[in-house]
Amino acid sequence: MLKYLLNKIGYALLTLFGVITVIFFLFTVLPGDPARMMLDQNENSEQLAIVKKKYGFDKPIAIQYLYYLNDLSLVSLHSGDQSDYTFLSEGKYNAKSLIKIGKTVLVVKTPYLRESFQKNGKKVSEIIGHTLPSTAVLALFAIIIAIVFGIIFGIISALYKDSWIDRLIALISTLGMSIPSFFSAILFAWLFGFVLQKYTQLNMTGSLYEVDDFGEGSYIQWKNIILPAIVLGIRPLAVVIQLMRNSLLETLGQDYIRTARAKGLSEIQIIRKHALKNSLNPVVTAISGWFASMLAGAVFVEFIFGWNGLGKEIVEALNNLDLPVIMGSVIVIATTFVIINIIVDFVYAYLDPKIRLE
Repeated sequence: MLKYLLNKIGYALLTLFGVITVIFFLFTVLPGDPARMMLDQNENSEQLAIVKKKYGFDKPIAIQYLYYLNDLSLVSLHSGDQSDYTFLSEGKYNAKSLIKIGKTVLVVKTPYLRESFQKNGKKVSEIIGHTLPSTAVLALFAIIIAIVFGIIFGIISALYKDSWIDRLIALISTLGMSIPSFFSAILFAWLFGFVLQKYTQLNMTGSLYEVDDFGEGSYIQWKNIILPAIVLGIRPLAVVIQLMRNSLLETLGQDYIRTARAKGLSEIQIIRKHALKNSLNPVVTAISGWFASMLAGAVFVEFIFGWNGLGKEIVEALNNLDLPVIMGSVIVIATTFVIINIIVDFVYAYLDPKIRLE
């Protein structure tokens, strides 16, 4: 098991290295000078030179790439020279020294995602740390909706195979997969947050936290999560329904299910005790992929519903060409995707004894 875990971690690190490399060079070759973006209207030649030196923009691309890897690495090398980009500044790095060799220090630290171009030098890690929890809560509610209703409707569809109920569920699933999330977000916001607002008591826009009317702080407004969570969960719901239906039908055709029927067990007992667990593998695969992709896919949904999460932050960063925020957000999403995939492999082992044996 330990060897298997180490192999998975090795593949995960290689994947993240590839993602980081692609992201860095993709955004580095974009037109525009990052130093000019940071200074905006306050640009002059002297300030431009200071900013370029401070952030390493005056170095060749290869050196900037090494600086970026050094910033993201948990174990990194730093210079004792205050004029060097890698100088171990307390305000810049959250690090603990390990070994000092001359003017170079080997440290262990949290990944440094650099600073925002547009938010007065605010750390990207702080921006993501402030917005990611809201997106994670939204994605969690959406995936719970997809799992619960997807499994239920998938079972119903399998039990009533080729009936009008099965066809109706298949039609709804197809529509759920076909409609773009930005369109369904606009439709749901208009219909349930405006036209039927008198009955639903839901808002067209709103975030998890709202400011108190008397300015005495913020509070959690749970009803604001209903519409964006439903919209975000529609597509994975459609996938789970079809996967659950097809997997369950295949399982119900196995010999041990026929034996269970011969013993006089009801269909509900057969599904609950024998078929359901063995039918969940493809569903787990879909859920793992969808949950991670929801962190990125929530961009349009959050923007339309005014949900203050990572997706909305990415849209604002794209509009302002705030490259560190965009790059940091993509890396965090990719890391989450990799971690979830590792967890799912162990869930497989629990659900399927054959995989555990292998």
